[in-house]
Amino acid sequence: METVWSNIISFSPTLLKGTVITIELTLISLVLSLVIGMLVALGKITHNKVINSICNVYISIIRGTPLLVQLMYVYFVFPEFGLTLSAFQAAIIALSINESAYLAETFRAGILSVPTGQTEAAKAIGMNYSKLMRRIILPQAIKNVIPAIGNSAIVLIKNSSLAAVITVSELMHNGNLLAASTYQNIQIFTMVAIVYWILHYPLAVLVKYLEKRGNKNYVTSNQH
Repeated sequence: METVWSNIISFSPTLLKGTVITIELTLISLVLSLVIGMLVALGKITHNKVINSICNVYISIIRGTPLLVQLMYVYFVFPEFGLTLSAFQAAIIALSINESAYLAETFRAGILSVPTGQTEAAKAIGMNYSKLMRRIILPQAIKNVIPAIGNSAIVLIKNSSLAAVITVSELMHNGNLLAASTYQNIQIFTMVAIVYWILHYPLAVLVKYLEKRGNKNYVTSNQH
């Protein structure tokens, strides 16, 4: 037992460094995916057929290919086009693009959940489309998708582990390195699993709380 505790103390600094990187990956990717997802959602509901088609193709490609392939593509293929990225930057781009495709559908559903009567009333008083979206539609839509955004954050925490494949020094990668050098697989990967659970648990509790509040307009997240 003493050896177990000694190993935990010994492994913790390396895993903690990886945990910090995991949190950074999650937060940055979430912010970027929210922005991209909102823009794509607005493109999907526009009457411009070209923009609408581009957004539909974007969602279809991103949702129809594995995140792992997207990570490898950004990291190894983008340099062929002159865009060389660090492993961390490549992971941010791939995670953001991947999650944005799901958030786009979430935001679109949130926008469509706003009663049409409000839109008609705003148009009746002369409000243009831009002002209608800013003042009436988007504030309500964002409120309706808050639980789904929480679920997206949970997904990003877990998906960030795939960044280990392109050598980002996040939690999973550091766990792999420790396991390879110490052969303490049970202890190390148990610790890694516990840390992921600790990271996701507050968000899961918050999402469950919001859903229990019973807002009938809440939009559930799209399945990954």
